[in-house]
Amino acid sequence: MITTDICIIGAGPVGLFAVFEAGLLKMRCHLIDALPQVGGQLSEIYPQKPIYDIPGFPAINAQDLVNNLLDQINPFHPTFTLGERVEKLARQEDGSYLLTSNENTQIHCQVVVIAAGLGSFEPRKPAVERLEDFEGKGVAYMIKNPELFRDKRIVLAGGGDSALDWTLFLSEIAREVTLVHRGETFRGAPDSAEKVFTLAEQGRINLILNANVTALNGNGHLKEISVARKDKIVSSLDVDYFIPLFGLTPKLGPIADWNLAIDKSAIEVNTQDFSTNVERIYAIGDINTYPGKLKLILCGFHEAALMAQSAFKYVFPAQKLSFKYTTVNGIHAL
Repeated sequence: MITTDICIIGAGPVGLFAVFEAGLLKMRCHLIDALPQVGGQLSEIYPQKPIYDIPGFPAINAQDLVNNLLDQINPFHPTFTLGERVEKLARQEDGSYLLTSNENTQIHCQVVVIAAGLGSFEPRKPAVERLEDFEGKGVAYMIKNPELFRDKRIVLAGGGDSALDWTLFLSEIAREVTLVHRGETFRGAPDSAEKVFTLAEQGRINLILNANVTALNGNGHLKEISVARKDKIVSSLDVDYFIPLFGLTPKLGPIADWNLAIDKSAIEVNTQDFSTNVERIYAIGDINTYPGKLKLILCGFHEAALMAQSAFKYVFPAQKLSFKYTTVNGIHAL
């Protein structure tokens, strides 16, 4: 039996930062994640992806952000259960919770924080002929090691932030980069889209708009793709790797059976403290939804801070949360 104040389901960046916010208030945290390492999607799907919207960092690699968060929470001594998924949630007579994993690990806590990102997830696969034939043989749905694509001919497909960011990054190391998008405008950050258009104008990448990749060909390894434009003209491109980036399909898993208010695979929360409709259960990060919700890491950090303030009353019911400023080496601090 693992006993803690707060059990955080999900060890991604938002879950990790929640440890920091809870630690400032003297609350202990245990994190459980189905992945075999901390970092969530950042470590599992795109550890070398540059992130541009973390305050104080013009750009930071995803894995570097995870490492920095681990350094930040280390003084609070969090504990982890990795490679296991929470299967059962049972409320106790005193209002606390007992969680049980698929490996029968049991965690007793006063508060449950769901920071599970998109839940269990898998990449959305486009309707492309022979796509699955070349999975692992030239088709990749995520980029873990960018060096694999150095001096290669790469075709990416998609119109979101991942497609734009990886196009920008790979343009620096690949032999040839082509981005195929079914529309004329992008869903991703305008600044990134502008940079992609600039690279195309400079001839540093190939940009094919109003088109879709329709078929793959090769002999043991991907060698060629077919691209169909809206005017029905079909062309072939020689390629070493095809990377379709159409996001992830979220699956809540057992969380869907916990009587939580759910809207389109996301958990509804009160924006005052990001509590759910079930007492002592909070949801922060990409797993939650509310009017005006933005799925940004920095928004998850904000949600973690307010959650911790609210969770304090369950962990220390006899205490009143208050702040006292002190001076350390001439600097005011909490």
